[in-house]
Amino acid sequence: MAYFDAASAAPLHPVARQALLASLDEGWADPARLYREGRRARLLLDAAREAAAEAVGCRADELVFTPSGTRAVHSGVAGALAGRRRVGSHLIVSAVEHSSVLHAAEEVEGNGGTVTQVPVDRAGAVDPVAYAAALREDTALACLQSANHEVGTEQPVAEVAEACRTAGVPLLVDAAQSLAWGRIEGGWSLLTASAHKWGGPSGVGLLVVRKGTRYAPQGPGDERESGRAPGFENLPAIVAAAASLRAVRAEAAAEAARLRELTDRIRSRVPGLVPDVEVVGDPSRRLPGIVTFSCLYVDGETLLHELDRAGFSVSSGSSCTSSTLTPSHVLRAMGVLSEGNVRVSLPPGATAEDVERFLEVLPGTVAAVREKLGAPTATDTVRTAGPDLVVDALGRRCPVPVIELAKVIGDVPVGGTVRVLSDDEAARLDIPAWCEMRGQEYLGEEKADKGSAYLVRRVS
Repeated sequence: MAYFDAASAAPLHPVARQALLASLDEGWADPARLYREGRRARLLLDAAREAAAEAVGCRADELVFTPSGTRAVHSGVAGALAGRRRVGSHLIVSAVEHSSVLHAAEEVEGNGGTVTQVPVDRAGAVDPVAYAAALREDTALACLQSANHEVGTEQPVAEVAEACRTAGVPLLVDAAQSLAWGRIEGGWSLLTASAHKWGGPSGVGLLVVRKGTRYAPQGPGDERESGRAPGFENLPAIVAAAASLRAVRAEAAAEAARLRELTDRIRSRVPGLVPDVEVVGDPSRRLPGIVTFSCLYVDGETLLHELDRAGFSVSSGSSCTSSTLTPSHVLRAMGVLSEGNVRVSLPPGATAEDVERFLEVLPGTVAAVREKLGAPTATDTVRTAGPDLVVDALGRRCPVPVIELAKVIGDVPVGGTVRVLSDDEAARLDIPAWCEMRGQEYLGEEKADKGSAYLVRRVS
């Protein structure tokens, strides 16, 4: 079985396993106690903090360990906003942030604050000029991920951090996906990360608050972790997290070059192997191990199941996967095709042989899924008077509305229109994306008695 979903959780690094087992024997005591066992635990905790701080590029007393990366984000956002409450309650985020950041933003709005979402381009990157323009006098905090978790696009953190510094606004960087590959450059104020993304154990996050950043921990006070992460530290997991971060960082340069070559191989060959595919994300400014593509006329959930049966564990941002009924907010913000979406995120140690086998299996798997969906024979199509067609896809989930559009576009003359009726949220993204891929003109969306009508003009 080839595990290609490291962006969700990387396999436990051997160093993490060794450190975890060793610290179970040595680090079980309370590090706040003064007796021998407590002092030994304190030494382990201090050493882990020093190692993690060195990897981040911060002072040890600026870094605390949290129960998860999500908790680090939520604590970081809440504490920074509370520390600057006199300035205002305006929060800036990018449209492609991790859900933990967006959920924190929803909490801000629910408590009476305001949130600005900075849009991204089709590659998934923010424009530093647009980000700077979103800064206001009442902006208390800005957030920007270092690299996107779904498509791998790296963000211009240094440029945004400089704009924030000029405006006197702290910047929180979610570095979960990229910390394993190197330090985050730029004058950021807060940083968060999660150990299970770099091969450490789950249940360990990092929160860094630079000296001079106004910060007020929220919730009941606690004497542990500078009051920023209450509760007894999971010392064995913390030690394993710090040890594995140091280990992957030592291997990062060589492994990044190797994985980039493998993902470049996928990016370049998939469009030639599989018809009607859109490779998404920035082609060069991206993480080394992530490549994402979307396949027209494919049910993402079925495709993932078939790839799993063939021995490949991959992820998807398609709306038709079982975990969601709407397209990925990242793909939606980018304006790219969401149906049949596949994210391949290679873990350290992934082999060229596994990648080659994936490229051999993928074309037949996609073709089989498309055949099961019936593309491209027309169904549920009613011809109206004149050079127009109506496709009734109400009650049918994507990619069916797009498949039905593709079946009939050739039945109208150049200049004619097809009106697709759909009540699936994904159609709002996938029909315009199909038009761009196929060289047709998307005219827009209109309200219908049920759902929406999507208008497409044939231009070629």
